[in-house]
Amino acid sequence: MPRPPLPPYLTATASELVAERAAGADGADEDVHFTEHLATEVIERLSEPGDLVLDPFAGFGTTLLVADRLGRRGLGVELLPERVDVVRARVPAATIVEGDARGLHRLLPDAGPVALCLTSPPYRTANDHPHDPLTAYTLVAGSYASYLADLASIAQALRRILRPGGHLVLNVANIRHAGHTTALAWDVARAVGAVLPFQGETVVHWDTLPHDFTGDYLLTFRRES
Repeated sequence: MPRPPLPPYLTATASELVAERAAGADGADEDVHFTEHLATEVIERLSEPGDLVLDPFAGFGTTLLVADRLGRRGLGVELLPERVDVVRARVPAATIVEGDARGLHRLLPDAGPVALCLTSPPYRTANDHPHDPLTAYTLVAGSYASYLADLASIAQALRRILRPGGHLVLNVANIRHAGHTTALAWDVARAVGAVLPFQGETVVHWDTLPHDFTGDYLLTFRRES
């Protein structure tokens, strides 16, 4: 069995999040928890200068910012127009497309080959969470099962544009909410792993775990051929 391409542990701190919070973010965006340090570790290890790095849930542009800093070409998709504006201001060299990641085949018809897809999808718990995260929590729609199926469908679209040997890395946490623990990271690993072979997990060790987290992980998948 091949060795995982990322180390078993990486560190992150609450102070990093505060220092890196993008202009335009506010208290409603407190669940954004992917740091530049984590992005740097992944992008340096799993891509080379000049490679195309994709983030289909671009948010405030952390992946694209770090990709540009490291000499990679950044490509992102983001649903919320106000966040698209933030990314364009932060990373003028990156390409950012406004739209729903579930329509990647329409939004990015000519993209590829992608060396690395690095992203943190919006989270959904298995209970007490009727709003669909893939609509930016604006619609009461779907279910936990349909959410996982949607992530698998997005992975299928990513598989078509990842180069052979290219990687998908997802930052996903397990969550305790309303007295119930959702093993979101493991459920996402199973759903996406049915499309792209799962390579292993990296534990993100926080000095203070973000709100409701019981554990935070980088899940690595690889397109074999």
